[in-house]
Amino acid sequence: MSETEQVQRWCAGVEYDGSAYRGWQTQQAGVPTVEEELTRALAFVANHPVDVTCAGRTDAEVHALSQVVHFSSSARRDPRAWILGGNSRLPDDVNLRWVVPVPDDFHARYSARSRTYRYVIWNRQARTALGRNRACWVYHRLNADVMDRAARHLLGEHDFSAFRAVACQSKTPFRNVEYIRVQRSGDLVWMDVRANAFLHHMVRNIAGVLIAVGKGEAPEDWPAQVLALRDRTQGGVTAPAAGLYFIGVRYPDFPEVDALSRPGDEPLLPGTSLGG
Repeated sequence: MSETEQVQRWCAGVEYDGSAYRGWQTQQAGVPTVEEELTRALAFVANHPVDVTCAGRTDAEVHALSQVVHFSSSARRDPRAWILGGNSRLPDDVNLRWVVPVPDDFHARYSARSRTYRYVIWNRQARTALGRNRACWVYHRLNADVMDRAARHLLGEHDFSAFRAVACQSKTPFRNVEYIRVQRSGDLVWMDVRANAFLHHMVRNIAGVLIAVGKGEAPEDWPAQVLALRDRTQGGVTAPAAGLYFIGVRYPDFPEVDALSRPGDEPLLPGTSLGG
């Protein structure tokens, strides 16, 4: 891009099924990632290289209902052109949902006040064919009410060392969980959790602890006990990636983005609705 060209910053909402990808972030050649697919599609529309920054990087096989990214371009395109042109170059499992112009001081990661994840469990004796890559299958009957009460022990700002992956590179283990809820509808049990930010594998490790509580293998106050230990080796199993969804981001200082990026109640599995 020439220094004389006017550059516009854009924000976009991205939906993807992460089953076929090694996560969000671009890696070495030949490793499929969501970021690589998106940058390639946007560069086609812009007719110049495009760099994207996301609100929160997701791991291999993790999905997103509303990942938020920003990018800049000197190309004169309207939102419709970015959406239609971008989607025409994206694979079927990655999709641009919306695109809006934003001020230069907007940053998908640093302007975010909170992120929300949803963890989905298919809870019945028989496995699921349609949801095999879209939910965690647990055949033991889970007590969602007990799981919900147990989850409340994690509300507030705490040292989440017991819920972070060994490879986590965050400089601090402290995070503030603003909201957490476990609900059931038929064979589906799901957990929604909102925090200012998340540690590596934090949501999946929380889900693993709550699943043990829901099975009756651990007491209702086990999340509080694990939290107090600050030791990942005492924190139970990490729940599978397939059940995890990045579903929204809050940007109260940028209402034009906030209205689009907040989590909703859209169905995440074929023929199902997770609305509470």
